[in-house]
Amino acid sequence: MNVSATPSTASPAEQINAHLLHTVGVAPDRASPSDLMLATAQLARAQLSKRWVATQETERSQKARRVVYLSMEFLMGRTLSNALAALNLTEGAAKGLAQHAQNLEDIASQEPDAALGNGGLGRLAACFLDSMATLGLPSFGYGIRYEYGMFAQEIQQGSQMEHPDSWLKDGTPWEFPRADLTYPVRFGGWVAHVNDKAVWKHAGEVAAKAYDMVVPGHGTDKVSTLRLWKAVAPEHIDLGAFNTGDYARAACAKNEYENISWVLYPNDSTPAGRELRLKQEYFFVAASMQDLIKRHLDEHPTLNNLAEHVAIHLNDTHPAIGVAELMRILCDEHAFDWDRAWALCGKTFSYTNHTLMPEALETWPVSLLQHVLPRHLEIIFRINKEFLDHAARFRPGDQEFLKRLSLIDEVGERRVRMAHLSVVGSHQVNGVSALHSELLVHTIFSDFAALWPERFTNMTNGVTPRRWLAQANPGLSGLLDDTLGKAWRLDLTQLKRLEDRLDDAAFIEKFMVIKRANKVRLAHYIATTTGVQVSPDSLFDVQVKRIHEYKRQLLNVLHVVSRYQAILANPNAPWVPRTVIFAGKAASSYVAAKSIIRLIHDIGQTINNDPRVGDKLKLVFIPNYGVSVAEIIMPGADLSEQISTAGTEASGTGNMKLALNGALTIGTDDGANIEIRQQVGDENIFIFGLKTPEVRQLRVEGYHPLHHYQNNPALKAVLDAIGEGQFSPDEPERYRALVNSLVWGGDHYMLLADYASYVATQGQVDALYSQPASWSQRAIRNVAGMGVFSSDRTIGEYARDIWHIQPDNH
Repeated sequence: MNVSATPSTASPAEQINAHLLHTVGVAPDRASPSDLMLATAQLARAQLSKRWVATQETERSQKARRVVYLSMEFLMGRTLSNALAALNLTEGAAKGLAQHAQNLEDIASQEPDAALGNGGLGRLAACFLDSMATLGLPSFGYGIRYEYGMFAQEIQQGSQMEHPDSWLKDGTPWEFPRADLTYPVRFGGWVAHVNDKAVWKHAGEVAAKAYDMVVPGHGTDKVSTLRLWKAVAPEHIDLGAFNTGDYARAACAKNEYENISWVLYPNDSTPAGRELRLKQEYFFVAASMQDLIKRHLDEHPTLNNLAEHVAIHLNDTHPAIGVAELMRILCDEHAFDWDRAWALCGKTFSYTNHTLMPEALETWPVSLLQHVLPRHLEIIFRINKEFLDHAARFRPGDQEFLKRLSLIDEVGERRVRMAHLSVVGSHQVNGVSALHSELLVHTIFSDFAALWPERFTNMTNGVTPRRWLAQANPGLSGLLDDTLGKAWRLDLTQLKRLEDRLDDAAFIEKFMVIKRANKVRLAHYIATTTGVQVSPDSLFDVQVKRIHEYKRQLLNVLHVVSRYQAILANPNAPWVPRTVIFAGKAASSYVAAKSIIRLIHDIGQTINNDPRVGDKLKLVFIPNYGVSVAEIIMPGADLSEQISTAGTEASGTGNMKLALNGALTIGTDDGANIEIRQQVGDENIFIFGLKTPEVRQLRVEGYHPLHHYQNNPALKAVLDAIGEGQFSPDEPERYRALVNSLVWGGDHYMLLADYASYVATQGQVDALYSQPASWSQRAIRNVAGMGVFSSDRTIGEYARDIWHIQPDNH
């Protein structure tokens, strides 16, 4: 880049033109929208670079204590609008682009979403990086530079089709390659023990190359770093094989190693997929550990004080192998004795759990770990032995207690329990909502909590108001600025002051106008992506999240069919028009979830084309859900569906984003819904269904879904219509297995038990929505109650209570 071409005194318009000429290489008057996006990005990148260099220099000189946040996912979305807002360049960039007859929103849409994550885990990590930067918290996020996201979703004849999500095919202006930062990562082989020293004789090696993305803080010059690792084969091709014409073998080694950073979450239904997944996890952890230790030793002469200057956080169990890796580095490479290394390890790590479901807790076969990471398996065995010796003193002779605690599950195929390794290796373990954290210590980690009650705590999730309100909903943000001033962007508790406006008719009217404009935009997007025309005057009923049986999209579908049948039975009733909106991806090997997507499509085809229904009911599935799609959906939503079986959802963050944008929640008393209810008041949220203790009691007593099927005529009619092929006449048996799993297969997530309560509560939704002023008043009350759900608050609590770091800006 020709820096002299873009002096800081030049206007944003002049800088954009200079970048078009000198960086993009195109005449300004011939620039395409893509060229303009790149040039505008370079305008922001130049200033971010200065902030990044200054932040790093300050932290080095102060030998700052840093957070190292390890996560398999960082679902960052698009960067341009967020970067411009952080740099106070939005208005200037918009004026500069107007000179090219373009608006900023259209140019920003040229940028593909960074495909570095899939669901809530990755979106949470992205919010956390934003807040770490905004609070001035010295921090590094570490992950993998996936060349392809999990997949790009397309719907063909109602079925999910998966295509490569090649977000990097044209490069990205937001990454900084670090050519001098490359670390070896080793796999396989065996372990030799020579003079009481373990020597890992690895069988293969891949290079991890660093690429940095800069995460800007808002209201500060501080930035956070997201360092991503790309896998590169030590030798790119076998030149001898190439020269003999054996081109496939020539590229074999390159592909074998470089596929580690190709795809997020490779299909793990095959042995090769499972091995690749384990290699991915170790790859990014091993590179990150080498990097943080190099940084520490550059600033300090010894690793003895590592825990005083580094807090390593495990975002779920994907990076749990880091516990064994740090022990390997300390003992094998830096001559620490075991006890000293283990004490240091425990002070350094902390762990966030994201699930209550035992089947979702990650485990690895001992045989696979032996094959891929033989030295780490030895270390895990030793950690386990010494831990169980300690636990045995707590309950002498209780072998069942020790079996439950063991890092190795000995039942059937021996497996390493990665959540157990995370708990044993960390000084703090947290859940992500009050209910989740309480249940952790009474269910899946109850034995650990009996040993170490002080180790467990709660950190309720939050979302960044910059992206999920300021950026996603400029209309509402402008109204908040006019009403409250701009301080809410950095102090979301300011929203509480909206309670003073609940009886302000003029404010309510402005709020309603903004909501309708957002719904018009969403309706246009629905028409563009699905071909279905929907009315922005209908109630927009939204369930957007990963497709999974416990999230109960199928319960929502049952209500839609019930409503459809009721409309046909009584078409002249005063129906409140409703548009039911789904979006989300199903894992490529998840048959039931894919079947639910197809069912939504088939029912939508029937309802949307039935002239007897008209605009009374529409059902749409928006494809390829991601951050940028969510930024369109969230501001346009009226009703937020958060309907997981009580006791299964750890927290949720979509519930926070939707309420922050003025949607009312219909949900179970689960996850963070409980805390949302506490903040907004019982009368401003629609809670239905069984509560967690009732779910548990029903499981103990014996749950009989057939009883609900036989005794609720409306429910029976819905299930019969689906199971008998009313919505799939070309293949009447298509959904028989799905229906049988509910009626005869145990209905594990208790959809039928909650159906009557859910449908009745939807009736309450209709009644309130038919009173627009009352509905808007309660929507405003929801916005006002969202202050506590800022990720700034969450990260402040992590910094104070777990990482013991004082944010610069607070």
